[in-house]
Amino acid sequence: MSDTLKLTPLDNEHVALGGKMVPFAGYSMPVQYPSGIKAEHAAVREAAGLFDVSHMGEFLVRGPQALDLVQRISVNDASKIEIGQAQYSAMCLETGCVIDDLIIYRFPDYYMLVVNAANLAKDWAWVSKQAADFDVELEDASDDTALLALQGPRAREILRPLASLDVDDVKYYRFAEGEVAGIPAVISGTGYTGEDGFELYVPSDSAAELWRVLLEQGRDAGLIPAGLGARDSLRLEVGYALYGNDLDENHTTLESGLGWVTKIDKGEFVGRDALATQKEAGVTRRLVGLRLTGKGFPRPGYNVVLGGEVVGRVTSGTVSPTLGYGVALGYVPVELSKAGTEVQVDARGRLVDAVVQRPPFYTEGSIKR
Repeated sequence: MSDTLKLTPLDNEHVALGGKMVPFAGYSMPVQYPSGIKAEHAAVREAAGLFDVSHMGEFLVRGPQALDLVQRISVNDASKIEIGQAQYSAMCLETGCVIDDLIIYRFPDYYMLVVNAANLAKDWAWVSKQAADFDVELEDASDDTALLALQGPRAREILRPLASLDVDDVKYYRFAEGEVAGIPAVISGTGYTGEDGFELYVPSDSAAELWRVLLEQGRDAGLIPAGLGARDSLRLEVGYALYGNDLDENHTTLESGLGWVTKIDKGEFVGRDALATQKEAGVTRRLVGLRLTGKGFPRPGYNVVLGGEVVGRVTSGTVSPTLGYGVALGYVPVELSKAGTEVQVDARGRLVDAVVQRPPFYTEGSIKR
């Protein structure tokens, strides 16, 4: 692996478990373990999987105008976040196009912004630039913070005996501070799989110990380590967007299916004017779900075709391990975005029938909302 890649605090654990390491967002990350992507995917759907997500970035915002800054950079309404609650949102350019999607955590005296690893430097520069107008203190805690994602219907059962608090009190998009196996942790009811579970923020130097304890504790419950491959197929089955594929600086939140978190009426924020104008005029393209009704493997970059004409592009795609058919996300003209619209996907010269379907494709997840 290239010396230029960063290593997460769990790198030795992945290597010891036979993880196939690949470059991802500037990090060396496991794409799969010897068990294979399908087995890892199935474990998360049926029992539990453990992911290393330590490459994600964590920015802390403190000070008397912390909320004001978060409101300025976020399209969602951060004033609605209660202490102990997390909120999904996005940061935009003045054009309304997406710099990154993120999760905002509200602690009693500060906010934590969790951003994508590939955008970490860009996001830090952007937040720092905006912060110049506010009485705040910023801290990039990314290198000091490790993040483990325990996901699946048996996640609570596995975590319960290790936690210093009642994990059943940690509801969807809520979090609590406590200990797991004696290690200080933020225990968050969030994830990227469509299953119940937790994301555990812990000090980097304690991550390897916690990783081993969790795998041992969950072994009899079917817990196995899972890599990027399963993470991608799991998120696609439930239609979660991935920055760099489905979200980017060329599409606005309204085009990208993030209208539900875009609170234009909350007051001023970066990109608000452009988004208000677009909302009034109506979008001309939209990110949609595509279910292949013919046999084929939809891949990013494949064209969406109607009547022999290219009308859109696949941004993410896979054959669903759970459902057995191709599922994808992609941009199409708004007039083709209605559920049930029939199109085709050009799979390397072979046209495969598909239909627009509103995600999630997989609807039997164990999330306790």
